[in-house]
Amino acid sequence: MKVACREVYGKTLVELGKTNPDIVVLDADLSVSTKTSTFAKEFPNRFFDMGIAEQDMISTAAGMAACGKIPFASTFAVFGSGRAWDQVRLTCAYTRLNVKIVVTHGGITTGEDGASHQANEDLAIMRAIPNMNVIVPADGFECAKIIRAVAAYHGPVYVRLPRLATPLIHENDNFDLKLGKGIVMREGKDTTIFACGIMVAMAMEAAEELSKNGVEARIINLHTIKPLDKELIIKCARETGAAVTAEEHSIMGGLGGAVAEALVENCPIPMARVGIKDVFGESGKPDELLVKYGLTAKEIVAAAKAVLKRKT
Repeated sequence: MKVACREVYGKTLVELGKTNPDIVVLDADLSVSTKTSTFAKEFPNRFFDMGIAEQDMISTAAGMAACGKIPFASTFAVFGSGRAWDQVRLTCAYTRLNVKIVVTHGGITTGEDGASHQANEDLAIMRAIPNMNVIVPADGFECAKIIRAVAAYHGPVYVRLPRLATPLIHENDNFDLKLGKGIVMREGKDTTIFACGIMVAMAMEAAEELSKNGVEARIINLHTIKPLDKELIIKCARETGAAVTAEEHSIMGGLGGAVAEALVENCPIPMARVGIKDVFGESGKPDELLVKYGLTAKEIVAAAKAVLKRKT
């Protein structure tokens, strides 16, 4: 079964809005796509369409936060991280204001919209900002828990959601989720695959394929890229001796970069990164783009086999 995280986001906002009158929602003329339109219908007096003015939206959200509101500001990932970067950095992060930036259409699976709308650098951009939390849900169940968690957390947060409906990697919502703590999806002794977002499902598929060849891969769902669960990463590195990262993002500065930084300083081991290889995307069908740019279970399997050959 597949569920679109952005649909879950819209429904969860409404549920939160019913119990917390301080929650307000802002959007930059994309509420139908980001699904904040669901909140707008339920609470028209607490929804603000800022038009195609992302910088103004973020600054307004910061002002609302300074007045005690809990603003959720939404647009496409490429605009929320890039076009409004200065406002995010200074008006939200520098001041530690309680702004929740929840973006949709992250990564290359934005598809036919092409390179101008494919945010393959946003996690790196946001991770570099002090005080900013960076989170990427892996499925609909996780998305609902994360939106509730960030609503309760006081401080700036960047949550990135995909455009597409994606497989449910959890059977139900009966699991613990804490911001900043990875989730062990599968145990394994030979290598660890760290993944986030839509690539967690790919990693699970890759682990099944590797198991057929006698390789037991541990799968870690690192939904929170910042703050990073370094304790879990180092523990896995010491126990399995090899690592692969998988993300729908550039291999530079995102999940792969974060894990590499943690390992090189604490437990250097053979490692490979699966992600966009420092190139822009192009217009095309999402599934075909995933294959072309190497974001598949097949690519993860190949990376795992390569690092295993380097183990001492």
